[in-house]
Amino acid sequence: MNDEITPQQFAESIAAVRAEVGKIIVGQRDLVDTVLIGALCEGHVLLEGVPGLGKTKLLATLGKVLDVEFGRIQFTPDLMPADILGTNVLQRDEFVFHEGPVFANLLLADEINRATPKTQSALLEAMQERSVTLGGDSHPLPRPFLVMATQNPIEQEGTYPLPEAQLDRFLFKAIVAFPPADDLVEILRRTTAGDEPEPQPVLDGNTLLRMARLVRQLPAGNHLLRYAATLVEATHPQSPIAPEMVKTYVRNGASPRGAQALVLGGKARALMEGRPNLATEDIWALAPMALRHRLVLGYDALADGVSPDDIVEAVVAAHPEPVESSDQPASAAAH
Repeated sequence: MNDEITPQQFAESIAAVRAEVGKIIVGQRDLVDTVLIGALCEGHVLLEGVPGLGKTKLLATLGKVLDVEFGRIQFTPDLMPADILGTNVLQRDEFVFHEGPVFANLLLADEINRATPKTQSALLEAMQERSVTLGGDSHPLPRPFLVMATQNPIEQEGTYPLPEAQLDRFLFKAIVAFPPADDLVEILRRTTAGDEPEPQPVLDGNTLLRMARLVRQLPAGNHLLRYAATLVEATHPQSPIAPEMVKTYVRNGASPRGAQALVLGGKARALMEGRPNLATEDIWALAPMALRHRLVLGYDALADGVSPDDIVEAVVAAHPEPVESSDQPASAAAH
């Protein structure tokens, strides 16, 4: 790529990434795009789905295609913070810091909800500040730094649900669905006959950082910034603009990070399609994955079978369009 990346070049690069990932991962286009948007925003993504749906395979493949340093941690109840962050080791009368697996560009936190809260919290500083503090010394993490975590929503024995503060650090939460029959047949064809193809690098870390900078520079009209803020405000039951479903079932609404995820992710989605500006449909498309994990529902929701996605759908239905503004486009605030 040249120093100046155009929206068309941006879209062509993403198309090449999709094609290379598609050699390994069958279908799952929306999931692949969600993870790519997270990478382009330098944001973290939580993938939830039952075992065997290719979550780990997707993220390992993405690390190879993006040509960044890939690290993996298999979370277990006996895992300690030092196993993630690293530790100071005494060598020749002085302590030397030995980096843990968190020092990678793309970190796969596999089955993150199996670790104890103490170990889960070890990731909080890394995810928010992109640094690790140990023994009073701060160690910056490499850039880009992305945490892609997986969890199983069904098997809860021996797991520790992520606290709201940590869930809020994830830019998106993606639901990994079971593949349709045709995709399942193709998976069987690829994985039961001969060797699987090896994905080839398409981008690199520096190019990914440049693309991430372009995402933040993309203009967004003030009316779209206000629209993202309106959707988040409408998830709070005490808000006068909240729909009745929110007032009935929601205990706590989304944080400001939800609005940041809508705007920043929407910019990345626009560029992935070769468009030079954020549009309303970008915010609509990202609303479920940006807001679902930031809602705290009451017991009535569980009793009545109401999901976070139902709440998000009601919020968007109550506020389907942004209010037009005469203000000039502005860039969204960074998170």
